[in-house]
Amino acid sequence: MPDSSFLDWPFLDDGHRKLASKLRAWIGKEIVAHSSGEIDDYCRACVKKLGAGGWLKYVVPASHGGVHERLDVRSLCLLREHLAYADGLADFAFAMQGLGTASISLSGSDELKSEYLPPVAHGERIAAFAMSEPDAGSDVAAMTTTAKRDGNHFIIDGTKTWISNGGIADHYIVFARTGEGPGAKGLSAFVVDADNPGLEIAERIELIAPHPLARIRFNAARVPAGHLLGEPGEGFKIAMATLDIFRSTVGAAALGFARRALDEAAGRAQSREAFGQPLAGFQLIQAKLAEMAVKIDAGALLIYRAAWVKDVGNTRVTREAAMAKLYATEAAQEVIDAAVQIFGGAGVVADAPVERLYREIRALRIYEGTSEIQKLVIAGQTLKALGRTPVL
Repeated sequence: MPDSSFLDWPFLDDGHRKLASKLRAWIGKEIVAHSSGEIDDYCRACVKKLGAGGWLKYVVPASHGGVHERLDVRSLCLLREHLAYADGLADFAFAMQGLGTASISLSGSDELKSEYLPPVAHGERIAAFAMSEPDAGSDVAAMTTTAKRDGNHFIIDGTKTWISNGGIADHYIVFARTGEGPGAKGLSAFVVDADNPGLEIAERIELIAPHPLARIRFNAARVPAGHLLGEPGEGFKIAMATLDIFRSTVGAAALGFARRALDEAAGRAQSREAFGQPLAGFQLIQAKLAEMAVKIDAGALLIYRAAWVKDVGNTRVTREAAMAKLYATEAAQEVIDAAVQIFGGAGVVADAPVERLYREIRALRIYEGTSEIQKLVIAGQTLKALGRTPVL
């Protein structure tokens, strides 16, 4: 990542700059982009490597082996941006350790925090976040998985799908309907161990950019009542608080992909000759590179603005995080597409860097809230700030 000028922006402090410097050096020695072979084993190895390097300490609070008293979103964004630049699966492995444990950090009992967070920080436990269902993705209120109280346990029944780390996780943060109210008001969150007899990996799902993904089924899975996060009916609030932290980091991962695409495209434009001169000598190519650079800087400004607001204000950043994810992921798709175009035929050769980026970026415009959902969130927040009521 040759351009590091963004590290001097006032959104970041000296601690973040030191983090970026150490991270770059470590990535250069430890991370080699996955090209082929077994995905599950590679991701397990990534988690262990990230744990040994001390990077997973950023996804848990200091009280349980982490670096900061509360999760520092700017650090998470820097980590995801740099890891994504080097390898999409390394970023995935890091991100899921955070997403799959942040709900415990935010709402878990002291016992749950002590049991689950230190192993995650050391890369000894793999985490997952199970919210989506076959008929309940963006519409969380349509969730049908149920959790019924049975003495000192809850009995969970239902199906979750599109679950990252499904099949290799050691625990899942599971959202289920407990019925305290209608729609999203009647959801609760639980920690469910992967070896629970009532949990089944129903199907492994293959994607254009492979990573561990599965449909999981709960069939009378008995979960101790102590594994409830927060209070009954607080599941939606817990989920939104978790996404409030990690939504900006999705934009940061997209930013890492986009930076890599620009660097690859610039190198190609300078080395590839056509009609007696390098591609970089043509104004149309220069225009593409200029547009790519502008989109990258605009995305970075939105991402680190959102992260700074969250870290400094310790408040909800629903609007800022939605803007950051929406713009950064959409812009990264455009930047990567332009890079493929500059490469020409070489850009669509299987497993070429820009071809791999082209496949990896697509899912980021969908998970943790589609681009369309982000627009609804931004519009709703804008109308609210103006004293207007959103039209539903």
